[in-house]
Amino acid sequence: MVSPSWFHVKHPRHAALQQKSVVRESVRPFRPAVISLARYNALLEPRDVKHAIAVSVIGRLPIGITGLAILLLVQGATDSFSRGGAATAAYVIGLATVAPAVGRLIDRIGPRSALLACSIAFPAALLALVAAVHARSDPGLTLALAAGAGATFPPITVCMRTYFKQRLGEDALLATAYSLESVLIELIFIVGPMLVALFVAAASAAAAVLFAAASGCIGTLLFLRSPPLRSWRIEPRIAKSALGPLGRPGFLILTAVILCYSTAFGLVEIGMTAYATERGNAALAGVLLGLMSTGSALGGIAYGSRSWHLPLARQFSLLLAFMGAGLMVLALPWAPWPFAFWSLFAGMVMAPALIVQSMLVAKTARPEEITEAFTWSSSALLCGVGIGVAAGGGLLERFRSPAVLAAAASAALIAAAAAAFVRRD
Repeated sequence: MVSPSWFHVKHPRHAALQQKSVVRESVRPFRPAVISLARYNALLEPRDVKHAIAVSVIGRLPIGITGLAILLLVQGATDSFSRGGAATAAYVIGLATVAPAVGRLIDRIGPRSALLACSIAFPAALLALVAAVHARSDPGLTLALAAGAGATFPPITVCMRTYFKQRLGEDALLATAYSLESVLIELIFIVGPMLVALFVAAASAAAAVLFAAASGCIGTLLFLRSPPLRSWRIEPRIAKSALGPLGRPGFLILTAVILCYSTAFGLVEIGMTAYATERGNAALAGVLLGLMSTGSALGGIAYGSRSWHLPLARQFSLLLAFMGAGLMVLALPWAPWPFAFWSLFAGMVMAPALIVQSMLVAKTARPEEITEAFTWSSSALLCGVGIGVAAGGGLLERFRSPAVLAAAASAALIAAAAAAFVRRD
């Protein structure tokens, strides 16, 4: 009797079939994990990049602290959320209106002078604001000092984005760098309000404002000694334009798209707050927004870990369409637990959209206008959020939270349609 094992090894026809099976196994496509850290490891391998990112975080902590701390400082002194909100709005307006001029200055003479001036003026404005509020000074002075703090906010984030554009020649690594930037900003927006709550509970809102002042000052001074400042390259100006990057049609369309879809962010913020209030648990708003930020951070990490072969404008349009669809789901009448799940899910495309936005800015603007271009995109984002918050407040005078979330979805979908027209000049 012939052994079956001998037949499997020796029979010519079966041996050929076995060989084909082995070949098929060897060419089976490799499917990478959804999130891989290989590219992040490659990005952070150079010591100068690691050092630059580490010191930049300290100077950017006020991003997640200052607005809320100013609101609580003024509200606590005046017992008026209206005045607190006005002070925070003045801070944001100061930041959005002055940033492009600072960006243009950096493109022309480098970042050292602007950063050094901001490292002094930003904490000085916040210290003066705390003193004015405690002295119960004229409300106009409070608004002016809040606007001054915004106008002198250290431009570390735009400097980092320009540095990455100059330092990294490969698009894949640049996308990973902007992904890491986006995730860091998300984490700052999560940690910042927690620090404010800690300071308010242990001391006062004034302590939170003073901490923001100290972080901005110390972090900026440390950043001035970091590799990006030592290797900064001032690009020669090829063509002079009073409008800067706004004179390029492709960038102008991109700015309009950013303004449109960031309106959805403001609507979501006030819509989720209204949802939590309608459920009789205002504290739930922080949990829901935190879940959305967590989903956004995870989406950003995943985006930066892989290569994406679609053109950037197409990616932008699709991500904004997915954002609109996710927000439209949130507008349905959910109980809190399913709403929390969908909040996490809906946030997953937000950071990737911001990453692609940064890539499009880097690709659309001329090298000698890149920092100013990043400040215009940031200003459009801030203005859009402000418009969304204001529009959401108006909607809530007549409707409930689902209407606000549906408006957010509509803004994202309109932006998705408009993003198809974004092009490189």
